[in-house]
Amino acid sequence: MLGLDQEVGAWDSVLLEPLTEDNFIANLQQRFKRDHIYTYIGNVLLSVNPYKKLALYSADLVEAYVQRGPFQLPPHIYAIAGSAYRWLNDRNEDQCIIVTGESGAGKTEAARIVLQFLVLVSGSSPEIKLVKDRLVQANTLLEAFGNARTMKNDNASRFSRVTNLTSTDRNFHIFYQLLSGADIHLLKCLKLHRNVEQYSILQTENNQSTLSEEEDKKLFVYTRGALEILGFTNNDIIDIFRVIAIVLKLGNLQYVPCNNIDGTEGCSMNNDYELFEVCELLGAEHRWLQRALTSRQIEDGIMTDLNASDAARVRDALCKTLYSRLFTWLISKINDVIKAKTLGKRKVLGVLDLYGFEVFEYNGFEQLMINYCNEKLQQFITAATLKDEQEEIIKEGLEWTKVEYFNNIVICQLLEHESHGILSLLEEPHVHSDSAYLSRVEQCCAGHSHCLAADATLPPHSFQVLHFAGTVTYSVHGFVEKNRDALPREVSRAMFRCDHPIMQSLFPEGNPKRCNVKRPVSKSVQLQVSLNALLKGLGSRQSHYIRCLKPNEMKQPRIFEMALMQHQVRYLGLVPTVQVWRSGHCFRLPYVQFLCRYKMVCGNTWPRWRGSPIEGVSLLLRSLPIPAAEFTFGRTRLFVRSPRTVFELEDFRRARLHDLALLVQKTWRGYRQRKRYQRTRRSQMVIASAWRSWRELKYGIPFEGRRHLWCLYHVAREEFRIMKHRKQVEWAARVIQRHYIQWKRRQFLLNLCRMLPEDADSPICREWPQTCSKLSETGNLLRKIHHRWRCQKFRLKFDQTARNRMREKRFPSFPRDYVRLRQNIQWKKMCVESNDQYVVFADIINKITRSSGKFVPILLVISTRSMLILDQRTLQIKYRVPATEIYRMSLSPYLDDVAVVHVRASSLGNPETSSATSDHMGCLFQSDLNKKKGDFVFQTGHVIEIVTKLFLVVQNATGKPPEVNITTEFEANFGSQIVTFTFKCGLPEVQPGQMRVLRKGNKMEVLV
Repeated sequence: MLGLDQEVGAWDSVLLEPLTEDNFIANLQQRFKRDHIYTYIGNVLLSVNPYKKLALYSADLVEAYVQRGPFQLPPHIYAIAGSAYRWLNDRNEDQCIIVTGESGAGKTEAARIVLQFLVLVSGSSPEIKLVKDRLVQANTLLEAFGNARTMKNDNASRFSRVTNLTSTDRNFHIFYQLLSGADIHLLKCLKLHRNVEQYSILQTENNQSTLSEEEDKKLFVYTRGALEILGFTNNDIIDIFRVIAIVLKLGNLQYVPCNNIDGTEGCSMNNDYELFEVCELLGAEHRWLQRALTSRQIEDGIMTDLNASDAARVRDALCKTLYSRLFTWLISKINDVIKAKTLGKRKVLGVLDLYGFEVFEYNGFEQLMINYCNEKLQQFITAATLKDEQEEIIKEGLEWTKVEYFNNIVICQLLEHESHGILSLLEEPHVHSDSAYLSRVEQCCAGHSHCLAADATLPPHSFQVLHFAGTVTYSVHGFVEKNRDALPREVSRAMFRCDHPIMQSLFPEGNPKRCNVKRPVSKSVQLQVSLNALLKGLGSRQSHYIRCLKPNEMKQPRIFEMALMQHQVRYLGLVPTVQVWRSGHCFRLPYVQFLCRYKMVCGNTWPRWRGSPIEGVSLLLRSLPIPAAEFTFGRTRLFVRSPRTVFELEDFRRARLHDLALLVQKTWRGYRQRKRYQRTRRSQMVIASAWRSWRELKYGIPFEGRRHLWCLYHVAREEFRIMKHRKQVEWAARVIQRHYIQWKRRQFLLNLCRMLPEDADSPICREWPQTCSKLSETGNLLRKIHHRWRCQKFRLKFDQTARNRMREKRFPSFPRDYVRLRQNIQWKKMCVESNDQYVVFADIINKITRSSGKFVPILLVISTRSMLILDQRTLQIKYRVPATEIYRMSLSPYLDDVAVVHVRASSLGNPETSSATSDHMGCLFQSDLNKKKGDFVFQTGHVIEIVTKLFLVVQNATGKPPEVNITTEFEANFGSQIVTFTFKCGLPEVQPGQMRVLRKGNKMEVLV
C-alpha cells in the first residue's frame, strides 16, 4: 500500500531543515540509493535517471493517482500528469507539461510515461481508443525517425544529422532498423544490402562504421506496425522506405576531379551505378539528376560544372534536405490522423520534450542551436517560477524577502540580438565564409562577460560561450554552410520531376510554374521563429514542470556523482526555487474568479453573492475547516500557500457539486413526476365523465339527471365552433397574403419602370434605380435581363455588313497590313485577277517545312475570300486556298507561336472542282497543280491575330464557324501521309524563350 510514511528522506524539498545546497543534494542521493527517484519542490517534480528499469509503473498505480490527490501519495510522475489532466477537466484551461534537463537525463522516457498515463486515463469508446493507439504509435514512429544515439544519450532528439557523424555518434535509428529488420525481399526491392559498412552516411568522420544492434531488428517490427496503425497503406510504407534507401545510396556517391576542355575544373562520378539505382528508386531520368548534382546554373540558361568538393556539398545538402522534409511530411500526416474532430473550441494538454543541453569534445552548429533552445526555455522557466512570482508578490503588497537567482536573459540577448547577436551575425549579407563569420563574432562580442573570442587559449577557428549550464567551445567549421543549407534550384527541379509519389510534396519549389526567387530562410531563423511561437503558446497555458537530472556520465545505475549533481542543481536554480516555495505561495487567483469557482461550498455565498468580492471570499474561507494561515489577501488576489490546500479546496468543491447535482436531479424528477400525475389526473377525469355520460344514455336516466351528457355536448359544440372559425381565419389570411404579394410585385415593377433613366435603352447606360435591401437580388436579376434585351434590340438594327464589322470589333484591334501590301502596284494588278482586293491581314511569317522542320520566310495574305502564300521578294503566288476549304485550325496551349491550318483533301487533290463550286480561282499551285500538298504549318508572333482573322473569314464565307483545336497533340495531313504533332514544354535541352522542331518519321515534335 502506497503511503508517505514509507518515504526515505524528505519527499518534498520544501520540508528540508536546514535548507542548504549540500543538504538538498544529500537528500536526493539518499532517495536515489533506495530507488526513490522522484522528489517534489512544491508542485515541481525532480526526476533522477536510474539507468535501469524500476517497478514504478502500472495500471493500478495510474488508477491510484487518478483517484487521490498528488500530495496524498509519494512523489511520482503520475501525480504531475494527473494534476494536469485534472486541471484540464475541472478548470477548462489549457495545460502543458514541460520536461527539461540536459542530454541523457531521461526526458524522452519521462515524456513517454506521461503519454502512457494520459492514454490510460482517457475514455474507452472505440473512437477514443483508436486515437489513443495512434498517439502511442506516433511516439514510436517519431523516435525512430527523429532520435539517434550520442555519447551521452542512447535516444537523443536530434536537430540536424544524416551526414558528418562524430566518432561517438550513430545516425538516426530508422537507418539501422531498416537494414537490420527488413526481410530480404524488401531489401532487394530497395536496392539495399544488410551490411551497415557499405553506406557512407553510417560512418563517422574517421571512416569508422557505426554498428547496428539486435534491438534494431525488433524495433523495426514496431516501427512498421506503427505506420500501419497510423493509417499508412502498404504502398505508402514502401514509398517511405524508398526515400530512406535513396538517402543511404546518395551518400555513397563519390566524385573524382577532372579538367574540362575550356580549362575549368569539373568532376565525374566514380560509382555511377549507385546513381542509376537512385534514379530507379526515384523514377527519374539519369541524365537529369546527374546534371543537377554535377553542375549549376550561373545565369539564365548558362550552366557550369561543379568541382568535386562543391558537388559533394550538394550531395550532402540533398541528403539532409530529403530526410528533413520526409520527417516534416510524416509529422504532418500524423497530425492529420490523430487530430480530434472539431466540436467547438477545445482545450489542449501538451507535453514538451525539448532538446537537452549538450557539450562535447567537439561542438558545432548543431550544438549551438540545441543549447540556444535550452537557454530560451530556461529563461521562460526562470521568469515563470522565480522572476514573475516575486514581482507579483511585491506588487500585491505582501511582505517578501527577495530570493537571489541567476537570470540568463543576458545570454539569450548575446545569442539572438537583432544587430550583433551570435545567430544574427550569420544572416549578414557579407558573411560568406566561416572565417568572415568568426571575425564578426570577435568584433561584436569582444569584452562580453559570457563570450570569449580571439583568445590564445582557445583552439583555432572557435569561440566560447558561457551558457547557464556551463562553458561550451564552438568550432565555426561549417557554420555558414549548415545555416543556409540551401539546395540548388536545379536539384529541386530534378526531384520535382521524379515519378516518386511524394517527391512533389517534398520539393514544391521545384515546380517550373513557380517563380520564387526569394532567398530561402536559414536554419537559425527558422528555429528562432518556431521557438518564439512555442514559448508564446506556453505563456498562455498552465505549466507543470518535470526537471530531469543525470546522476553520472557513464549511464550506469546506482552511481551518484556529487560534482555532476551539484552542477545541475546550481544551473537549474533548484535551491532558489525551494526558497521561493518555502516563503511564497503555490496558487493565486483574483477575488472575483475565486468566488465564482468556490462560492458553492458556502451557503452564504451560494447561489449569488451581492456584496464586494473580497468580503465574499473572506466569508467563504471562514466557513471552511482550513487554517487561516494558508491564505494571504493581496490587493486584487488571494494567495494560497500549500498545494495540499488547493486540492482540499477542489475536494470540497467536487463534493458540493455532487450534492448540487443530486439536488438538481431530485428537483427535476419531482417536476417530471408532478407533470405526469397532472396529465394522468386530467385523462382520468375525461374518461370518467365520458363513461358516466355513456351510462346515463344507455340506461335511460331521466332528462334532469343528464347533466354530464349535456355538459359534454356543449363542450364539443364550442370546440367545433372554435376550430371552424380558426380554419376560416387561416384561409382568409392566405388569400389576403397572396393578393398583397401580387400587388407589391406589380407596384415594384411599375415604380421601377417609371424610375428608369431616359437613355435606359442604350447598351452603354450604366444607371439603374436603387432598390431596397430585401429586393436587391431581384433588382440585380432584372438589370441583367434588361441589359440583354436592350443589347439584342440594338443588334437587330444592323444589316449584315454592319454585323460583320461589329463582330470584328469584339476581338483585340491588331494591325492588319504589316507590309503595306495594298499600296504595292504589282499586288493591285494581281488581286483584281484573283478577286482578293480586300486584305484582312498581310505579314511575313515563317513556314515550317514538312521534311525537316526548318523555318522558311514567306508572305501570308488573308483576304475576305481566301488565304494566299506568296514569295516575299517576287510576290509570286505559290498557294491560294479558298476560305470555304479551310475547316479547322490547331494550336498548342504553350507560347510557341505555331499554328496548323487544315485544308480539305478534296480541294487539294482537285483544284478545278473546288474552283467551280466555291471560287473561280480555286487552289492555285505554282508548280504541280494536281499534286496533293496537305495542311499548312507556320510560326509567327501574330498567331492569335491570324487565327482570329481566319476564323471570321471562314465563318462569313461558309455561314458556320470553323473548328479551333487547342491541345498538345493532334494530327495533320501532309499530302501522302498523316503526321502527329506533339508539343513538349519545360525540357532542359531547350533554353527559355527558344523553340525547336524535330521530324521523326510520322511524328513532328515541337520542343518549347
